[in-house]
Amino acid sequence: MTVKHRPPARTASLKKLAEHLGLHPATVSVVLNEVPGRSISQATRDRIKAAAKELNYQPSLLARSLRNRRTLSIGILVPDLGEAYHNQIVSGIGDRLMDSGYFYFTAHHRRKENLIEEYTQMLLGRHVEGLIAIDTPLDHSFPVPAVAVAGHRPVEGVTNVVLDHRLAAELILDHLQSLGHHRIVFVRGQTFSADAEERWRYLMDVAREKEIPVNQELVIQLTGDVHSPELGYPVIRQLLARQAHFTAVVAFNDMSAIGIIRALQDVKMSVPGDVSIVGFDDIEAAAFTVPRLTTVRQPLAQMGKIAAQCVLNRLHRTENFRSEIRVEPSFVVRESTQTFSQERTLRSAD
Repeated sequence: MTVKHRPPARTASLKKLAEHLGLHPATVSVVLNEVPGRSISQATRDRIKAAAKELNYQPSLLARSLRNRRTLSIGILVPDLGEAYHNQIVSGIGDRLMDSGYFYFTAHHRRKENLIEEYTQMLLGRHVEGLIAIDTPLDHSFPVPAVAVAGHRPVEGVTNVVLDHRLAAELILDHLQSLGHHRIVFVRGQTFSADAEERWRYLMDVAREKEIPVNQELVIQLTGDVHSPELGYPVIRQLLARQAHFTAVVAFNDMSAIGIIRALQDVKMSVPGDVSIVGFDDIEAAAFTVPRLTTVRQPLAQMGKIAAQCVLNRLHRTENFRSEIRVEPSFVVRESTQTFSQERTLRSAD
């Protein structure tokens, strides 16, 4: 049997719909936009709505926004569109805004201070109704509702959506301590990363409370502005060249962790046989590395949805201003960590 595919129904304009009904376009517009105070019979209203459905009439969002002085658009500031961390947050923002009938503009500024301010003003010049900044430093208030994801800086009128980094540090160090690891490499994030300082502070606080030694020779500072496993590869090779002895690595993020795993494997060291690795973020690639990566899960898409909902709530005045919304992480144990073995480590060192 041949299946006939129906072509997509064409949409009728307001003018065509009015001509079909033999009515003035203003009358049709009043009914479809439910403008109050107009004396139009119920029979005519029913006829207009039935014809609109029959002819697949779709209202012009542009025209509606101009009438209502609304653009139904939100501006998003992000350092880079090629980074998995940023993309997952933007995806969550986009999903929530689309569900609410909003459009969004995304501007990536490459962490250039002049572009952050310039792009912000350009977005405001295009009459966005709200702003969301991801991993982007903000230093002043705005004439529209504004939310910062991983901003970590109190600014008047700006809501910060942040991860509970203390809980994240506890999850990481509880896990490694339970496996018997004491010689741990700690990888510090780049200074330009909004999360770096707070994540490091809580790791050090929790390590001190748990009496886990932090050897300064095993502290690595990331510096590269790259968004691939290349971020972690060279720093661990430099550590290996100094013949440093360690049994576990706490990476700043999953991308650096993947590079660290590759660097260790290239010198015939086993993960987790010789060294256990813990990542941070739980980007999509973390579940598909070899070995699969144990990591802190930031609910990145959910954080994006929370940021978008916060902007919408303030626009619709359904929620009072909140200076901070704290989100809890979880811990995902996969294949890159295991119990420390003194015998295996000594054999590896030989």
